[in-house]
Amino acid sequence: MLWRVRTTLPDRPGSLAVLARSCGEAGVNILGLQIFPGIESVTDELVLRTPEGWGLPEIARLVEASGGLAVTAAPCTEAALSDQPTRYVHAARTILARPASFPEVVATLFDAEADPEQGQLGPVQDVMDMTVGDVQVQVRRTAPFTATEHARGSAIAELVSDVLARGRETAVPPTPGRRVGAGSTPEYVIDGDTVRALIDGTPVGLAVVRDAVEDPEVRPVTLRVDPAWQRRGIGTRLLVDAARLAGSMGAAEIVLTTRADNQAVLPMVLAAGLRARIRMAADQLTVRVPVRSLRPLRT
Repeated sequence: MLWRVRTTLPDRPGSLAVLARSCGEAGVNILGLQIFPGIESVTDELVLRTPEGWGLPEIARLVEASGGLAVTAAPCTEAALSDQPTRYVHAARTILARPASFPEVVATLFDAEADPEQGQLGPVQDVMDMTVGDVQVQVRRTAPFTATEHARGSAIAELVSDVLARGRETAVPPTPGRRVGAGSTPEYVIDGDTVRALIDGTPVGLAVVRDAVEDPEVRPVTLRVDPAWQRRGIGTRLLVDAARLAGSMGAAEIVLTTRADNQAVLPMVLAAGLRARIRMAADQLTVRVPVRSLRPLRT
């Protein structure tokens, strides 16, 4: 059984040796090690092969008895033994090829792609915020993020911001009434809580501001664009209009929920010029957009 384990050790000579000796005496093999230095303590990430029948309680007792604090552990595969610099190079190449994949790639890179399982050590999640343009991308995991990982996340976010900025410089800026397809101009019609995009009277997209579920000031938004009319700025316009419409209805924030692999979300939010927060959790991506500062959309 392989486990990825994180713990904080005092920053003094011999601390790691004590843990290594305890692992050896217990028949636990250390297959991988990453060290994240701090000022008064050091965070160590280990990949351990444990004896049959071992679980979280046994690992926690072993590490804590060796002086480790803030122990988190989760089962892993041999992929955890991949060379870390190589992982970052592959991540950078993927993001350069598809900048919209940033939330998904960075979540995987920092092992933050899923919510912690029930019963996992340290149920309180830590959060890492990274800013791409005006969009705040947020990933979470059980193990606390180190200062080194925050610096790496910021560097990758700056890379994506630069790539997207260059793409916008070479692109033709969209105009609210621009023609799409075969020369048709989209018409945006407001009907109660819905904004519809029409091409020659035919619906090609819609955004619906739903009723609040838990917080009365937070409105979920459902947004869809006909696949034949995607990548033409329609979704961006619908998002902006839905945000303004929600503001006119008294909302402070809108929330969009979609699949984690939806590559259209980040470019759409950036193109809309909206400040937003994006969070990855398991196979779900959540976008939150504050709307109070937007000019209300009158029906």
